[in-house]
Formats: sequence, structure tokens, C-alpha cells
Amino acid sequence: MRRVRLSTGYELRLDGDILGLLEALYREVTLKRALQVSFEDMMREIQSLVEQMSEEERRRYLVESLFLNSVTYENEMLDAYMRKLGARKGRRRPAGRPM
Repeated sequence: MRRVRLSTGYELRLDGDILGLLEALYREVTLKRALQVSFEDMMREIQSLVEQMSEEERRRYLVESLFLNSVTYENEMLDAYMRKLGARKGRRRPAGRPM
């Protein structure tokens, strides 16, 4: 399994696991900088990782990323729908109770 190197020197195995990649970015970039990381810092790190990947690795991580994002989006939409239903339910007067 190939490896890529983050700017911190950490070597990440490219096994197709997007969550492992995200965890490494968080641990090695965000936490090592005590949460003082900018958008530009993280973008540079991600761009560096992508540049080290082959076309096949990029394709695999893109598919994994799109899948993860679609699941996250679905969950957020369902959560918003459930909150909307809960708000409606709270406004109704319970059946059988006098006003």
C-alpha cells in the first residue's frame, strides 16, 4: 500500500479510507496547531496530499468522498424534516382536552 506524507512528516497509508484520511488531517494539522489552522492551511495540506496521489487513488478517494457527503446530506435533510415535524406537533392542541 502506498503512502503519502503530510507536512508534519506523518505518513498516511492510501487504503481508500476517507475517514482515516480526514482523521489524519484533523490530528496532524488541526490539533498539532492547537486549533489555530486557517482555511488556507488546510487547503494547502489537502492539495499536497492530492498531488501525491495517482489518478486511480484520486478517483477512489473522490468516489468515497462523494458517498460520504451524500450520506451526510441525507442525514441533515432528514434531521431538518424531523425538527419541522416536531415543531408542528408542539403547536397542535392535544385531542380530547378542553380549551
